[in-house]
Amino acid sequence: MQAWQVARLGEPREAMRLQEVEPPQPGPGQLLVRVRAAAVNFPDALLCRGQYQVRPPLPFTPGVELCGEVAALGGGSTNGSTNGGTDGGDGSGDGGFAVGDRVIGTPLLPHGAYAEYTLLEAATAFPAPPALDDAEAAALHIGHQTAWFGLHRRAGLRAGETLLVHAAAGGVGSAAVQLGKAAGATVIGVAGGPEKAAAARRLGADLVIDRRGEDFVSAVKQATGGRGADVVFDPVGGDAYDGSARCVAFEGRIVVVGFAAGTIPAPALNHALVKNYAILGLHWGLYNTRDPQAVRRTHNELTRLAEQGVVRPLVSERVPLAGAADAVQRVADGTTTGRIAVLPG
Repeated sequence: MQAWQVARLGEPREAMRLQEVEPPQPGPGQLLVRVRAAAVNFPDALLCRGQYQVRPPLPFTPGVELCGEVAALGGGSTNGSTNGGTDGGDGSGDGGFAVGDRVIGTPLLPHGAYAEYTLLEAATAFPAPPALDDAEAAALHIGHQTAWFGLHRRAGLRAGETLLVHAAAGGVGSAAVQLGKAAGATVIGVAGGPEKAAAARRLGADLVIDRRGEDFVSAVKQATGGRGADVVFDPVGGDAYDGSARCVAFEGRIVVVGFAAGTIPAPALNHALVKNYAILGLHWGLYNTRDPQAVRRTHNELTRLAEQGVVRPLVSERVPLAGAADAVQRVADGTTTGRIAVLPG
């Protein structure tokens, strides 16, 4: 099969090479999945650079999110998203999944999603929402789960509050805009450039600020009558965080999701004290081991919202497998809108 391999760390366009490799073999509790679509995420670039919290052995295939079709079952596979059953002792390992089922999830590194076949843990795989096509379903899992946990589990967003979303036209930011509107919040989106600002408006943001031409701190204060944003969703860091601290409301909550700007802020805790706001970290991946039932419930809720048309991942491009390295590089460079899906075909 064809798969992108990283044998030497570096920028994605240089580090990734398309190779012919043997398909992986599913072990106990695993699914062999034919990749129908892989969503490009910023962590894919961090994996290539060796800067991600998970560092698979070289060589590895990047790609942390997919929609695929079950091609084979390893013995003892279980379906964590339905009844949690077992394979019944016959060694078939179906556990509620069957060959041909359409699933989404995070593949088992070093066998990432930028390949024709990969592996999933059956216990952390989920049925693909029927309302979404392959590319949209591939882009649902990490971004929308991250946004859901950030807004609801960590920040406790309430209807009527004001939500400020940085990188509002990006992968996880666009999810936060949709879920913020679904929660009944007034959503202010910050984006870079006219094209991304227009995308944030189409997603439903009530006010969009183009950070290239406007000071978002002043704009947020003006839009809220000087009160500021109740919740800030920040996957950017750097100057975005620093400005957020200046326009967060009394008893507001800043959710730190990532550092796409490349700069990790050093918060002034005395400022948080005197202004009475909270700084909340979010590492969504921890919930897969610390509270998998919550991940499962969130998947069911996202599936319901997708059926209602409230949630639909913003997929701006669909590229063939040969275009994966370029797609990861462009996401790393911050030049894309929404999500790119890689379709192995």
